[in-house]
Amino acid sequence: MAVMSVPAMTSVIAIPLLAVQVVLLLLLLVRLMPGRTRRPPVQPVLEPRSDTSVTVVVATLNEARRIGPCLQGLMQQTSPMLEVLVVDSRSTDGTRELVQAASAKDPRIQLLTDDPLPEGWVGKVWALETGLRQARGEWVLGIDADTTPVPGLVGGVIAAVERDGFDVASFSPRFEGQTTGERFVQPAMLVTLVYRCGAAGATQPAPDRVLANGQCFVARRALLEQHGGYSSARASFSDDVTLARHLAARGARVGFLDGSDIYRVRSYASLGEMWREWGRSFDLKDATPVWRRWLDVVLVWSTQALPLPLVLLTAYGLLTAAPTASTRTVCEALLLVNASALLIRMMMLVALRESYVERGLAFWLSWLADIPAAIRLTISTMRTPRRWRGRSYAGLATGES
Repeated sequence: MAVMSVPAMTSVIAIPLLAVQVVLLLLLLVRLMPGRTRRPPVQPVLEPRSDTSVTVVVATLNEARRIGPCLQGLMQQTSPMLEVLVVDSRSTDGTRELVQAASAKDPRIQLLTDDPLPEGWVGKVWALETGLRQARGEWVLGIDADTTPVPGLVGGVIAAVERDGFDVASFSPRFEGQTTGERFVQPAMLVTLVYRCGAAGATQPAPDRVLANGQCFVARRALLEQHGGYSSARASFSDDVTLARHLAARGARVGFLDGSDIYRVRSYASLGEMWREWGRSFDLKDATPVWRRWLDVVLVWSTQALPLPLVLLTAYGLLTAAPTASTRTVCEALLLVNASALLIRMMMLVALRESYVERGLAFWLSWLADIPAAIRLTISTMRTPRRWRGRSYAGLATGES
């Protein structure tokens, strides 16, 4: 039996890999191009106004350790904020008492209790739907309990959507209070979202690439009611993206803007919690067809996770081996492509730096966590969540397709 030579083996592996990487790197560049027209961070607007109104909805379930800064920030908002509806799912940790205390200081804050969770609904989405049914504002602004709104957040949100003519918009946060481990891994996981969905720009992407963030998500109340409220995302663990894409596909103008100057967020208590909780919905499975999710997995491995080891291996081979002319050409091309991918990755790190209150060495070395981030994305793509925030959803029919 003939034995394949080392140069031949190298070509058999390297040439297909090179072809795949070139195609996916070009695809990535196309996705990142809109970032050139990205709007600057939305600014707080403190001046009161009475020509529109906003209902803020906060969904809670045992959020006592996190909701205090959120309530304090909301109490500092002026009009157009009309009311804050805290929809609680029968918390037992003191959340309700904290909300009641805030309500005694600011009557705009109201504590509601949602009905028992209907079959086929995820808890947070049902709470948002409950809030929508009670809302009186022209706009409905969903705020997560783990956020810290700055004064002028509500005014800034409305000014931003009116400026660009959006019917729906969500806002990226500034992350604070992260552990060293989180600052090392979380930016790498965040970059995969940009690689998969594309950079936000002044123009709206295709509906199936719209990105959204439920931590700060605003929509016209009439539009939500016209399209079934939150029911389109009732079984979704990535309800923000599912809802935004549903509305975009029906003609709504949907924006994704930089909210790093209007609110901060401390989503998780540890790296382990982030790995579990965010990782469950990390692949956006309820908003993305199966084939596209797996294409995105391949793209993340090819353009984010593998370039560093391939640069090191290829450079080592070129320096220590004596390849043939054809093998050298392939290796040099592979080195160039992966070095280019690494350069893009470093540029992403610089672009994201203002999204973090604390950075430090862990943040600047987070590109070394690209392989764990790709592994987490792969695991998420392979599995369907069965538990979320203490609730079991074993029998839930998700939107996988």
